[in-house]
Amino acid sequence: MSTVADRIVEGLRLGGVTRLFGVPGGGSTLDLLEAARLQGVPFVLCHHEWAGCIMAAVTGELTGRPGAALSALGPGVTASATGLAHAYLDRSPMIYLSDRHPEPALGFTTHQRLDHGALVGGIVKGSTGVEVESVSDAVAHAVRLALVEPRGPVHLDLAADVARRTALPGASVASAESSPILDMEALDRAGEMIRAASRPIVLAGLQCRRADAPWLRAFCETVPAPCLTTYKAKGAIPDPHPLALGAFTGGALEEAAVGRADLIIAFGLDPVELIPRRWSYTAPVLSFARCPFGELRMAAPAPAFTPAFEVVGDLGAILEELAGRVVGRTKADWDVVEVDRLKRERQRSLEVAVPGLAPHRVVQLARELTPAGTIATVDAGAHMFPATAYWHAVEPGELLISNGLATMGFALPAAIAAQLVHPERRVICFTGDGGLMMAAAELETAARLRLPLLVIVFDDATLSLIQIKQEQMGFEGARLAYGGSDLALLARACGLTSFVAADERQLRSALLSALATPGPTLIDARIDASGYRATLEIVRGAPGR
Repeated sequence: MSTVADRIVEGLRLGGVTRLFGVPGGGSTLDLLEAARLQGVPFVLCHHEWAGCIMAAVTGELTGRPGAALSALGPGVTASATGLAHAYLDRSPMIYLSDRHPEPALGFTTHQRLDHGALVGGIVKGSTGVEVESVSDAVAHAVRLALVEPRGPVHLDLAADVARRTALPGASVASAESSPILDMEALDRAGEMIRAASRPIVLAGLQCRRADAPWLRAFCETVPAPCLTTYKAKGAIPDPHPLALGAFTGGALEEAAVGRADLIIAFGLDPVELIPRRWSYTAPVLSFARCPFGELRMAAPAPAFTPAFEVVGDLGAILEELAGRVVGRTKADWDVVEVDRLKRERQRSLEVAVPGLAPHRVVQLARELTPAGTIATVDAGAHMFPATAYWHAVEPGELLISNGLATMGFALPAAIAAQLVHPERRVICFTGDGGLMMAAAELETAARLRLPLLVIVFDDATLSLIQIKQEQMGFEGARLAYGGSDLALLARACGLTSFVAADERQLRSALLSALATPGPTLIDARIDASGYRATLEIVRGAPGR
């Protein structure tokens, strides 16, 4: 007879879950792992609960089906919060399974009793305690809810005494959520706005997925209209495309282009992707989205703008229906030469010259030496600007970044998940030294799984202890005085092959060696960070904006 744990795993498999991540701690988590083993669902043991949640979230982002993570009760749930918040704000579908205490006997109390649902309630789409009578329906509902727009994490809480009980037969299958029926009158109005615009510009966001990208490209070419993408939508229009202007930073970098537009077409843009600053553009915003803008505001209570008009539905279907309303009927007069000039100016502005190894050259060389289709993960920090600018992507999912929460430590667990989803592709993790240290234990996870990913660390020697030593004895002395800065040694201790590069020649050699080495590798890129302040000023613009 099947147990409740068996039914949960069965329901997850039917929902498209192919792997579990996390940190078990006894109780129901062990029952779930045994059920997963018997049903052929692999489990990835992580060192941090939040890292397991990020791996599950990235799996969901790449596959379009929920990822799944589990943790022990009490402290295991509190330790998962960062990963759950990342999934919630980045709209990543996932199922989070936590162990809970059995109901205590009368007059008996146990330690570590936390209200898990209340604890994670603000960073999940729903939270349910699993019971014997409703287990199959509860899992099917969780999968469905995780995939309903806007996507996100759903929490299932399971006690060990429930997990081991015999479950009722049958497993519910999560039905696919149908897209809203397109409003033809709304499409007519949208077509009128596009036809009337002389200088429309497209801003693509995280709702634009792989299947939508060909429609977006055809639309931009038809109008024609240049296109910016948010960090999460990078690759929605190929970066080498003549109409691709690069990433929308929310700062000064793109104002020369967007400021000249008389219509901004938001394609799958989510307000959670925009930084909380004044929206400086007066052009009306026409929004194409998978759910109403008002619903998206739930995780972004003070959005930068309100659309002048919106059309809700499947994004590819919207553009397909819109084609007959705009083909051969627009008056857009963007000069391709002008668009190319704006694009080149953006690129050059971030190439800040420094005496040592420049951060942008690290990314440029990595992109030059890796094959097409390579996936890059990017951590929070100053290095994210050159990484997102110079990592050219041609499809969605070729650059992964934590945007809504900007989670430092994201890049390494994200790279592990991406490599598991795409074992045939190269994966590169771009992280700072601080971000690496937050997730350093997951280096052992990559080594244990023998994943051929490459970790490139932007090592600017600015960890607090190094800074103190720098003040006392200078840069070189600091590295010798603080052995913890030897990231290559740390990587070797975790089972990775490691290299050190302090200039472009060494970096090129290290990249070639790393790419030819089986298993995970790490390059400690000793960058010159003296240009970071200038980079931030270029991106953000004048103070107080």
